[in-house]
Amino acid sequence: MPLTPTAKSFFSALILVFATVALPFSSQAQQNELGVFFGGSYYLGDLNPSRQFAMVRPSVGLLYRFNVNDNLALRANAFWGSVAGDDAVIQYNENRNLHFRSNIFEASAQLEINFLYFQPGDLETPYTPYLFFGGGFFRFNPQAELDGQWYNLKPLNTEGQGSELYPDRKPYSLTSHSFLFGVGYKFNINRQFSAALEWGMRRTGTDYLDDVSTTYPNPIIFGDDTRALQLYDRSLENRGENIDFQRGNPNTNDWYSFAGIVLTFRIKNISRHKCPAYN
Repeated sequence: MPLTPTAKSFFSALILVFATVALPFSSQAQQNELGVFFGGSYYLGDLNPSRQFAMVRPSVGLLYRFNVNDNLALRANAFWGSVAGDDAVIQYNENRNLHFRSNIFEASAQLEINFLYFQPGDLETPYTPYLFFGGGFFRFNPQAELDGQWYNLKPLNTEGQGSELYPDRKPYSLTSHSFLFGVGYKFNINRQFSAALEWGMRRTGTDYLDDVSTTYPNPIIFGDDTRALQLYDRSLENRGENIDFQRGNPNTNDWYSFAGIVLTFRIKNISRHKCPAYN
């Protein structure tokens, strides 16, 4: 999916910040870490506008951290999670009666700012709270259940995407970008292992993480596609009679979150000139 000017500006600025922070230290041997993430993921959007940690699902990930100095670190993430929303559970709009689930595959980078001096493996800097921010890309695929079977929603164009009747509604991409930020608390376990508790939010570049964004379309666009006719409008009242009524809010994009535990292992620095005792 092409990036918007705002997204391009953000990622350009992010790369510049990373380069500015890292280059002055490039000639020095720095501490590197590999790690794993275990936790939960959840979503905020049209089916759940505000309830944090609602319908949390398991998530896992891999990460690499480059510790620039005692206060700054750069990190790359490869995360997998799952998110879901259900009007019957959240009860924000019960009559709408929609639900979805989607896997999330994310590749991202972030800058971590430690409040206290911290070096992994150094027991004299045992812990620190930290902030982080960054950006990345993710893949998603909203699905809904009907008669015991789950169906991909994008091909059904449930809001009239791509139809001549709604020329302004373009089919959405299943790949999007996200801006991330969050807080954490990291601590040393011993000279090899460190851990952290963290919570990060992702503001996405799409309003279709849940396949819900705007108004109910005219059902004539579905022709004889019975599956689309069953899934686009599942209202408890006036089903099939909601043409042009609000199905979602097109003015706000969707969010998702990863929260959990990070466990990292310190890798010995690769440098011919580094004192072996340091590692």
